[in-house]
Amino acid sequence: MIDTLFDRLLDRGASDLHLSPGYPPMLRVRGQLTADGEGVLSSSQIEAMLMTLVTPEQRAQFQATGDLDFAHAHGTRARFRANYLRKLTGVGAVFRAIPATIKGLDELGVPAGIRKLAELRAGLVLVTGPTGSGKSTTLAAMVDHINRTRAGHILTIEDPVEFVHQPQRCSITHKEVGDHVPSFLDAIRSAGRENADVILVGELRGAETMKAALQLASFGILIYATVHTNSAGSTIDRYVNAFPADQQPQIRGLLADSLARVVAQQLLPRADGTGRVAAHEILIGSTALASLIREGKTQQVASFIQSGSAEGMQGMDATLERLVREGAVSAQHALEKAQDKESFVKAVGLAR
Repeated sequence: MIDTLFDRLLDRGASDLHLSPGYPPMLRVRGQLTADGEGVLSSSQIEAMLMTLVTPEQRAQFQATGDLDFAHAHGTRARFRANYLRKLTGVGAVFRAIPATIKGLDELGVPAGIRKLAELRAGLVLVTGPTGSGKSTTLAAMVDHINRTRAGHILTIEDPVEFVHQPQRCSITHKEVGDHVPSFLDAIRSAGRENADVILVGELRGAETMKAALQLASFGILIYATVHTNSAGSTIDRYVNAFPADQQPQIRGLLADSLARVVAQQLLPRADGTGRVAAHEILIGSTALASLIREGKTQQVASFIQSGSAEGMQGMDATLERLVREGAVSAQHALEKAQDKESFVKAVGLAR
């Protein structure tokens, strides 16, 4: 039955499958949760389906902790990132679809500023945005571009491994936290000895992991990582504030020297209902940005981005305004994602 649900998800172009006691299977189609049929599932039915996908060790972990994350391959059609959980009504799960075929930068239609991320040779690149905003898809496209265009060693550290890259011009090493290595920190610490040219860190968690990633970037390695924030300025603040006050000046210095790019991404429904479109904010590292970071003037990052459009920078609100003008997204959906909503309302009104 679970395979049938996976097939229906893929056939309908959905991104997620939710299983919860007392509800029918729910699919997230173009960002909206919709019921897949009318049959309500019980906790025992869900648990019976879920246990067919796990190993004895994973089953024991779920029984002991009530939580489990792993990746599951559905034949050759797709992979799924799975989360099992226990709640008041019983056992539930959420599956996120990971396409078997990695979309390229051209297919995603990313702006030139993001394409340049795949051409960097060193530094820290942070891709940010809320859950489900397409960060993993964007990162996979950048890694795929590197894999196809230059020789080197690419190391991915994820929990769980999502997109599986086949060697093209690069040697590829995939590491899954909890399976191949105890933690993100252990994996990053050992990465420096594994002669990697590019390292993808699925998520930076904790001050020690963040500091280790910064140090690797300072050694001339290209580091891609994700952080859950909504703008470039808040990403820098989140990074620095993860550390105690007495360590923050040192971290600001490391970040100023190593930060190459910040990309904040949001997904919005297309105005014609045919899918979703990505909106990006792009911050590019420079001597001027390094000074702002060292001096703690991150409130000036938004105006810094506005003044750097000639270098490929773009603000989120300006990107949303352009998408509204082009008719790609509705003004209402764009307003929900805008950072300065009052100014955005006026700008969109003038555009009309």
